[in-house]
Amino acid sequence: MDVFQNMTLFSEMIRCGGDIYTWCYDADGKLLKSNCPDAGFLSGVFDLFGCRKKMLDYGRQHATPVTLGTALGMTWAAAFEKDDDTLKRAWVIGPVFYRDVSMRGIEHGLQYYSRLEVSVAWTMQLYEALKSVPVLQCTILHRYTLMLHYCLCGEHLTLSDINSDALAKPADAPQKPAHDRHKVWMAEQGLLQMVRTGDLNYKQALSASMGISAGVPVRSDDVLRQSKTSIIVFTSLVCRAAIEGGLSPEESYALGDNYIQSAENAKTMDDLDPLALIMYDDFVRRVHKCRTNPNLSQQVQKCVDYIEMHLEEKICAADLAAQVGYTEYYLTHKFKEETGLSVTDYIKFTKIERAKVLLKSTDQTVQDIAAALSFSTRNYFSRVFQEVTGQTPMEYREK
Repeated sequence: MDVFQNMTLFSEMIRCGGDIYTWCYDADGKLLKSNCPDAGFLSGVFDLFGCRKKMLDYGRQHATPVTLGTALGMTWAAAFEKDDDTLKRAWVIGPVFYRDVSMRGIEHGLQYYSRLEVSVAWTMQLYEALKSVPVLQCTILHRYTLMLHYCLCGEHLTLSDINSDALAKPADAPQKPAHDRHKVWMAEQGLLQMVRTGDLNYKQALSASMGISAGVPVRSDDVLRQSKTSIIVFTSLVCRAAIEGGLSPEESYALGDNYIQSAENAKTMDDLDPLALIMYDDFVRRVHKCRTNPNLSQQVQKCVDYIEMHLEEKICAADLAAQVGYTEYYLTHKFKEETGLSVTDYIKFTKIERAKVLLKSTDQTVQDIAAALSFSTRNYFSRVFQEVTGQTPMEYREK
């Protein structure tokens, strides 16, 4: 029996367990055949999310199977047909979800692919196509993968032979630099500093840090348990940062315990997914409230809050005066009288504090950070940064 006959039989057998489809690609990545009724679109998804390239890169270097995943929770498995050591064809099972995924979970996952330029119509077509993607436990997918490899090569493998790294790299790919863990630590410090200062404008830094680390790297097929562990660790760190920011230990520990218990009580990823963001926002707002200067008038406090929430914009005293119904002249005098700083200096210092967080927690260039904070030029940003901190932005980042 040749390979195509083997694969026809294999495909029919696994279809008995649900709508689990098979695909065949040549060594150049051209789709040769599939039994999926929506093959054109889902093959495009496989390519767009980078899985086809990873599969081919891996298959040219290895003979063992691999699983390929996305931030949406969608997974494929691939095994390889070779002529001597040369890749001939790649055979794929999938896509499947390794857990139940809601539309909200898919929207959250798509945020990881913000670099992709996709239309609203394409996104809606994706949502519709994913409704038919089955949920399959990792262990079952892995056993199907071993069967797929046997059909192609006649070789018995064990589960440990499958490369389960969704971002598998070829053997000659460059290793991650030694400072990757340092990047994670720096991103973490940036996020915790925003808790300590009660910085309400935290979303950009939080989003960037999620791209640096996916959480505690516990190896487990239980995705829910792994996510719970990450949230519990994150909550513990945030709880202590909030105490350092001025929140009372009694309030902070009680709040942290409640969120940790909520994480433990979660039965599905839908229950768990929004918890980290809700927890972080709650702690930041409580610290912000307790750090609010009681000596500031309501109008000046409103100006301070407006500045913190609009650091990406050009802000001037006239804008703030319009917010509180004062004349610009009256506001500038009242603001300096209550805060000890001019409006211009307060804006400048607050933007530099945000720049310090971005330098710590992201890979953005100095140019990009200057632009994100609406400084007219990189040179002007660097000059202001040095005036405030005594260091250039690059010196600060390196230290």
